[in-house]
Amino acid sequence: MKIFYKTEATATGGRSGHTELNDGSLGFDLVTPQETGKQGVNPEQLFALGYAACFDSALNMTAQQMKLDISHSKTSVAVGIGMQSSGSYNLDLDISVEVSGISEADAQNLIEKAHQVCPYSNATRGNVDVRLHVTVV
Repeated sequence: MKIFYKTEATATGGRSGHTELNDGSLGFDLVTPQETGKQGVNPEQLFALGYAACFDSALNMTAQQMKLDISHSKTSVAVGIGMQSSGSYNLDLDISVEVSGISEADAQNLIEKAHQVCPYSNATRGNVDVRLHVTVV
């Protein structure tokens, strides 16, 4: 695989520690979801941010390739974490896309094709439950 871009982040202290990009441009104090009231974010929130941005980009690129003129798109990714029956932890994802300017059938086809090209989707395919939702406005 030809690598187009690579970045690196380092975390200390696990889920209650700190994570930052190695170039120093962005960093976060981390908290577990149970630590209500404490300032910080959790890894699932960071994953949701990245996945939503990446999927929306894949969606728009795919729309251009399909020659679909979408006038608006918005992608939200809900990330859950839970324990499997085996005792290991895994993620659970809902990807919700809102588009305008195309039919319901085209929107459904678009989201499914975007799911095939998005790097986050390819990284999670086959080992994370993912549900796709699309709304035409």
